[in-house]
Amino acid sequence: MAFSERELHDARLHTRVEAGVIAMLELAGEDVGRPGLLRTPRRFLEAWLELVARPGDPSALLATTFDDAGPVDQMVGFGPIEFASVCEHHLLPFVGSAWVAYLPEGRVIGLSKIPRLVEHYARRPQVQERLTGQITAAIDKYVTGLGSACQIRATHTCATMRGVRKETPMTTSSLTGGFRTDLAAREEYLAFLASHP
Repeated sequence: MAFSERELHDARLHTRVEAGVIAMLELAGEDVGRPGLLRTPRRFLEAWLELVARPGDPSALLATTFDDAGPVDQMVGFGPIEFASVCEHHLLPFVGSAWVAYLPEGRVIGLSKIPRLVEHYARRPQVQERLTGQITAAIDKYVTGLGSACQIRATHTCATMRGVRKETPMTTSSLTGGFRTDLAAREEYLAFLASHP
């Protein structure tokens, strides 16, 4: 069976990742030949690939809209949407929830699309501040020019397991369009956040 260049490249990368995990375990003073660790390099690789598997392209995800929902000219909100990501500074997980809203222009987004959008941007080495802005930027680009909003609250294991070693949840927000300029729209979003903790 012939393998493509991409498959050969991926196989080489997989081997390098597994070798790196073995080196990390040895650095920690572990016997990498003991039964509990024999499959750990492969398990780590499989878990890592799952953590960074992105579900689709935002333009395709947000292409499914509906105009038969009636006259929709008020905020549409989603959340809390649970997610897990990986801190790009330490490659340790951060886990949290996102509350996303947008001001529709007559059409509404398919119900599953916003959670998939959050997953798309969360499933990569990431920082929370960028993640928050990427979500609203995608909605603004592919769905509506009237405005979008995203608030994320997350706990970072790079703070809870190392460094300060404290439970320090972080909150980030991104508001665009009407959510920045229209007090009524902003208040509606704030009320949504308060009623969906």
